[in-house]
Amino acid sequence: MNTEEKYLERLEILVEEEDFALAEALVGQSMSYGWEEESLATGQIKLTVHCEDGEILDTLAGQVKDFLPEAVCSRSKIVQADWTNAWKEYFTPIEVGDFVILPPWLAESYENTKNLHTIIIEPKSAFGTGHHASTVLCLKAITTLYHEGKIKAGQRFLDLGTGTGILGIACTKYGLTGNGLDIESLAVDNARENCALNKVQGFDIELGSIEKAKSQQYDVVIANILAKPLREMAEDIMAVTNDNMVLILSGFLGIQVDDLEKAYAKMGKARQFRQETDMKDGEWISLYWG
Repeated sequence: MNTEEKYLERLEILVEEEDFALAEALVGQSMSYGWEEESLATGQIKLTVHCEDGEILDTLAGQVKDFLPEAVCSRSKIVQADWTNAWKEYFTPIEVGDFVILPPWLAESYENTKNLHTIIIEPKSAFGTGHHASTVLCLKAITTLYHEGKIKAGQRFLDLGTGTGILGIACTKYGLTGNGLDIESLAVDNARENCALNKVQGFDIELGSIEKAKSQQYDVVIANILAKPLREMAEDIMAVTNDNMVLILSGFLGIQVDDLEKAYAKMGKARQFRQETDMKDGEWISLYWG
């Protein structure tokens, strides 16, 4: 093995079509990275997940087998550079709210007839290309709050769990500046690269979590992560949200909403965007205040 090459751990999950929604939910609740979904000629669906830490994928594979005993899980490694090339085969433009998400190789050829804000994302292993429902729901909330006058130029934002930086970049398109935090070094590097691609200024990205922001106050706070850390960090997240009271949360399912609303009760009643799956109570949810 060439020690100069960087490798990612890979987990492939093969499920029947009727089990896909549950498998996707398990992946979505466990991972802070993107994943691929492929429909096979057999009628089955293959989910392919990449991560730097093999133990994380071992845990996810165990969860899948617990809930879906018939699922087939297999492990391997991939050269990190090959991941980007694989993304090019299926990364398509995503239009949501006032934004269109594009990979660099489509940036020049895309016909922006709706005059949307263009966000260029270099697809790597960091979560948040715009294809996942939780990213879409956050972009919808950002757009809605902007048109209501709750999000506006000159404000400061915090993008917690920034991933590829897509949500923070969206805020800069509206004239905001702010900070991005992520606990994965790979995500931080990718987000910084995407800021450069979009010629973004005023978006500072660091390795870390909410503890890095405790001395700050923000007009807009966005956290697209998972239900458990959102509950655990609720008091700290609310503490950095100033009197403007704009907060957007996503990365969780409908069955987890009640517990999250209780954790953030001090914020008052949240509004919601939902994107349904085929699983009962399995909608992806965005809660937003403002």
